[in-house]
Amino acid sequence: MSLIVEKYGGTSVGSIERINAVAEKVAKSHAAGNQMVIVVSAMSGETNRLLEMAKEINADLPAREADVLVSTGEQVTIALLCMALINKGQQARSFTGGQVRIETDTSHGRARIQNIDSSRIKKHLDEGRVVVVAGFQGVDNDGNITTLGRGGSDTSAVALAAALKADECRIYTDVDGVYTADPRIVPEAHRMDEVTFEEMLELSSLGTKVLQIRSVEFAGKYKVPLRVLNSFKDGPGTLISYEGNKKMERAVIAGIAHNSDEAKLTITGVPDHPGVAHTILGRIAEKDINVDMIIQNIAADETTDFTFTVPRSDFDVATAILEKVSSELGARGVTGDNSIAKVSIVGVGMRSHTGVADLMFATLAEEGINIKMISTSEIKVSVIIDDKYTELAVRALHKAFDLDQKI
Repeated sequence: MSLIVEKYGGTSVGSIERINAVAEKVAKSHAAGNQMVIVVSAMSGETNRLLEMAKEINADLPAREADVLVSTGEQVTIALLCMALINKGQQARSFTGGQVRIETDTSHGRARIQNIDSSRIKKHLDEGRVVVVAGFQGVDNDGNITTLGRGGSDTSAVALAAALKADECRIYTDVDGVYTADPRIVPEAHRMDEVTFEEMLELSSLGTKVLQIRSVEFAGKYKVPLRVLNSFKDGPGTLISYEGNKKMERAVIAGIAHNSDEAKLTITGVPDHPGVAHTILGRIAEKDINVDMIIQNIAADETTDFTFTVPRSDFDVATAILEKVSSELGARGVTGDNSIAKVSIVGVGMRSHTGVADLMFATLAEEGINIKMISTSEIKVSVIIDDKYTELAVRALHKAFDLDQKI
């Protein structure tokens, strides 16, 4: 008997018809001898609807009450799914995050899981029930409802799988796995059978939006085998594990990721002395703006040019902050560009192969694409380019690294 944790997102449970389809799938798996824990999101669009109502009452949402409100979306779904399972003759029991005792910190809207009491779930599994748990939510030490942030149901599922020592955690979504590139851009892109946690973490952080980054981190930390599957059609999906594909040594690059939500800022002529980077980035961090790539160049006149990227939506705010900092530091000025994109190659095979970055740069040069910034790690190379060349770059790199043909 295997213990399986499955997570179904908002589109997977977006209607009564789809909830019934999920119930049919779950009941069949249970009948095949598996113990089943199901984590569900709110029905598609429900969280936004609740937040819009709240903003009509109070535009400055009280964080605690906002969590109480949005958590009701998942409560609806767990009840409906249990009703559908019972209607099919399958014993089932629903639980909110608080009832399961998914304990979190007190950070409303972005809480982090600290502990899970799995005893209650195990009791019902041993009695032959399917357990259905509300994703995205937990409870703090004072009994307050908390939520984990957008996409938090993935994290809920992986955390439950870790606590229960599940044989596999399956994330059902509207795609049938992880692809070598965005198939909307590269028709030749194909689904990967397997990918390592390291690669999936890089791909997720670089723009591949199949899985929430926190869920991949959690799965890697607790060695939870993770599989991405399509809710609407059968298939093997993509397995994310420590071992990865046995053919991985032949696959230098696993995939190409891109992200057009990028903007670049440069503060020039900054006096080069200790603490300058902290002064610049500290002001940006105070506004909860995430900084990605950073480059610092020291000039002959003992000043430095400091360049970094931020989400495009934060460009105007970050520019205003930087102009103020520039004046305070006596720098020459601030320049910016919000029409850029980041394109990345990712693969554990890079550790044992040379010339990977060179091939990437040569491929882009052949297409007449200029590189504005470069960032590397052990298993990835990222470049900043003009966003008008994004699709061309992704297609060219996909072909250059022989990803058009599935190994």
